[in-house]
Amino acid sequence: MGLFSFIKDAGAKVFGIGKTTAEEAADAVAIAKEKATKLSNAIETLGLKVKDLNVEVNGDNASVWGQADSQATREKVILVLGNTEGIATVDDKMTVEVPEPEAQFHTVVKGDYLSKIAKKYYGDAMKYPVIFEANKPMLTDPDKIYPGQVLRIPALD
Repeated sequence: MGLFSFIKDAGAKVFGIGKTTAEEAADAVAIAKEKATKLSNAIETLGLKVKDLNVEVNGDNASVWGQADSQATREKVILVLGNTEGIATVDDKMTVEVPEPEAQFHTVVKGDYLSKIAKKYYGDAMKYPVIFEANKPMLTDPDKIYPGQVLRIPALD
């Protein structure tokens, strides 16, 4: 899929990753490895199935390798990484077991809510559950989205 850009300071302060202190910055390599481990653990904890998952963090860039079980899983892994505070780009080097069409991505802006986004992409505000389901398990509540967050917008069947 390639390189994806995110707003690094808009991400969720999750997985114990965020801005580092001056003291932590002294050991950037160890911090990067720790962030990569936490991100890998988060992906596994969310139940996203990726064989031979490998995540590396270099500054505000995350790179990811492995074989996802589906295109949806691949896209969710990218979103887990990119929607984390401190990550500005995700270099996707994953493969997919069964290739499928790619979903669109939408960056949330102030005033957005899922039904408004559904109206924009599907022409029907009541299709918001499609977007909510497409972004589980990262989203746990359809009303809890934030500006700068990137969401998957799958095609309707």
